[in-house]
Amino acid sequence: MTFYEQLRHFADSYFLVFMFLVFLTFCLWPFRPGGKKHVEDARNSIFKEDHDG
Repeated sequence: MTFYEQLRHFADSYFLVFMFLVFLTFCLWPFRPGGKKHVEDARNSIFKEDHDG
């Protein structure tokens, strides 16, 4: 088995599983129990400098 075939096998199997787990982590991270304040701060950050009057 050549080096390319070994890398291809790794990318097709283990790295694919690893990247899927990273994707799930990023998708579920805002829903963790301690993340509500950070989500609220991010949600309202665009209005921080908004002065209408």
